[in-house]
Amino acid sequence: MPSILSRRALLGSTAAAAAAALAGAPARAQTITLRLSSPATPTDRRAVALTEVFAPAVADFATFEPHWNASLFRQGTELEAIARGNLEMSITSAQELAVFFPEFSVFTAGYLHRDAAHQVAVFGSPAMAPFKARVEAELGVKLLTVMYLGRRNLNLRIDRTVMTPDDLAGVRLRMPGTDAWQFLGAALGANPLPMAFTEVYTALQTGAIDGEDNPLPTVRDSKFYEVIKQIVLTSHLVDLNYLAFSRRVWERLTAGQQARVQAAADAAAESARQQQLALEAELVQFFKDQGLRVYEPDLPAFRARVQAAYLASDYSKAWPAGIVDTINAL
Repeated sequence: MPSILSRRALLGSTAAAAAAALAGAPARAQTITLRLSSPATPTDRRAVALTEVFAPAVADFATFEPHWNASLFRQGTELEAIARGNLEMSITSAQELAVFFPEFSVFTAGYLHRDAAHQVAVFGSPAMAPFKARVEAELGVKLLTVMYLGRRNLNLRIDRTVMTPDDLAGVRLRMPGTDAWQFLGAALGANPLPMAFTEVYTALQTGAIDGEDNPLPTVRDSKFYEVIKQIVLTSHLVDLNYLAFSRRVWERLTAGQQARVQAAADAAAESARQQQLALEAELVQFFKDQGLRVYEPDLPAFRARVQAAYLASDYSKAWPAGIVDTINAL
């Protein structure tokens, strides 16, 4: 924690100094350059939406210059680059923000968001305002909009019907190796096992594991559907990113330009969101056509158990009091 605080304090002071230097500076008439650094590929839906929707919407006063595949800044360093005034935009995650602000870990918890629409409601709610304000004040980073990544589900090679967490008792479920992922697997009711992603296909094929969790596109792209029998649409994580923007650049824009940037960001996020939702719907039918059983379990039962596990754990100690209930009510 001391290292996190010192890192945040250093970056916060850097961002504050940069903002102070520009305080009162008039918006400039010439076109500004908005460089974005992200590990995403150019064909990623977020990348396509930013290029095809965001860029044209601001083109008369800003040049959007994306750098994909982490070609400008190494993944995980983009927020620091914005804070220091070396970068204008990035696509960031709740996990990355939690390095600086531990309360952001609430947005990485299982069953916090119900679906893509709920993500939007949470981001635009008063409950989110203090989170955004702290990032802006201490890092000089403005979170413009929320971007939908997709839902993680359970993909099983066994015939057992899974409707509640109790039905996962004894199920050997591959989860990524970190403590946070293993915790989620146990909270779901399964017996989580750490395993490298490259080993999952063979482990499913041989029966070394009973299942794994991943979004539907990953199941298709990695051909896991060849070695599983069913997909349980648990949606235990509705994953997200945030579009991050430099506060110092934002303050150089006129009010009209700020409104244009915000509208363009929201439109790009919505475009990518709808494309991802359409893909997920198509893949449900694709997997059914492959002979897999695809169904939705008792989601309230899963949500109640998983949220209770998080609230009783050390993970929730950094969360604002009552935040989960507030988000559930949206």
